Amino acid sequence: MFSKRLKQMRKKRKLTMQEVADSLGVAKSTYAGYESGYRQPTIESIQTISRILRTSADYLLGLTDYPEPPAELNHNAKEYLNVEQLHWDGVPLEKSDLDLIRSLLERMIRDRALANKDDSPSN
Repeated sequence: MFSKRLKQMRKKRKLTMQEVADSLGVAKSTYAGYESGYRQPTIESIQTISRILRTSADYLLGLTDYPEPPAELNHNAKEYLNVEQLHWDGVPLEKSDLDLIRSLLERMIRDRALANKDDSPSN
């Protein structure tokens, strides 16, 4: 999977093997070995390659099916719960699981707002 995705992303970014090899600091034959599956790059090289190809190491390694890295990490839990394929330690979360989590978080926020309102000094 790595070699196939590596070649696919290089072509998508319209780069030659020589260009990627030069950016990576290896011989073209070494890089060609990565794409053919004959050679395996180091972890550091995979990280560098993913930056060169503007993708994630997770995608190249087959850990995700999303080739485009997220533009920015979203810290809004409400929006994050809408992300497809969420899991908990590898166990997929179903829609009903996410609905329950949303309900619990909404109640927690509502209860906190009420508690803060009750704690504020009266005018």
